[in-house]
Amino acid sequence: MATWTQALELDSERQIVGGSDAALCDAIRNGADLRVCTAFRHNEHIDTSSDDPELIREAMDFRVTYLVDDRWVAAIENLRVPISLPSGFGGRISMSYFMYNQNALQALARPYLDGQPASGEIESSPVQQNPSMAKYEMTDAWDMETNAPSFNFIYDFDSYRFMVNDNWQEVLAHDADGQPLSGSIEALETAASDGCEVKVGIRGLCDDLAEDPDQALDHTVFVHIGACYNHTVQKRMTASSNPLPRVKPGIPMRYESRGWDFGWLMPRSDGYLARWLCDPYTMKFEQSTSRHAMCWFVLG
Repeated sequence: MATWTQALELDSERQIVGGSDAALCDAIRNGADLRVCTAFRHNEHIDTSSDDPELIREAMDFRVTYLVDDRWVAAIENLRVPISLPSGFGGRISMSYFMYNQNALQALARPYLDGQPASGEIESSPVQQNPSMAKYEMTDAWDMETNAPSFNFIYDFDSYRFMVNDNWQEVLAHDADGQPLSGSIEALETAASDGCEVKVGIRGLCDDLAEDPDQALDHTVFVHIGACYNHTVQKRMTASSNPLPRVKPGIPMRYESRGWDFGWLMPRSDGYLARWLCDPYTMKFEQSTSRHAMCWFVLG
């Protein structure tokens, strides 16, 4: 059984009451998995017209993590769709790319998947508050009448617990040309062939989303690998990533117009990266390539 420990805890005012920012950053830097556990009242968050104060504890799996400037953690739920408790799913079919920062600033990007036409402008949108939800505050909104609305917000949960599974081991790190910095390709190939889970950290993955890619804030994005291909003669690993949203690096991380997209990656241990990315406004996919320093982790 995986061992989960608390790296950071915030109270309802988003003040640190356990762990530390440094502990969370250390864990993510080492490839740790992340879950965020929160708590809220049914009649404060789900149905504000209800008189039912039941406490609901939520545990969320953030399988895409960002380490920004080596000192800031943000994470995204990359597989979530809209849920309407307690009966089923909510609204139009879309992805629900919830993003949490280490200071509890939250955000949501929602690319619609139903093909309905959208003609709204790609621009800042009016902030929409919910008077019946006292603990909720939308801070800014973007592109709300397009196929890819997004907004940043704060919901004052009773608590926020950042839980990590820090049992991953870095077995290879290399520069953008594939030159090893630590570990070995043999260690990665052996672990993958033995059935270990694999994760990769890709440095500078979202540079091209910044206004000036050359001045983009330093960052590493960590994502799980679905398939590994060991080239036994060439001594090279080719991999297929889980789907992930890409977001312009910042502190804190936020959604904004043209500041995010999503897709799939094919990283290689020689620094090469193939990208199949979707423009969320048009839902059109485009293939491209880039080169990156990477670090590879295994969970045995």
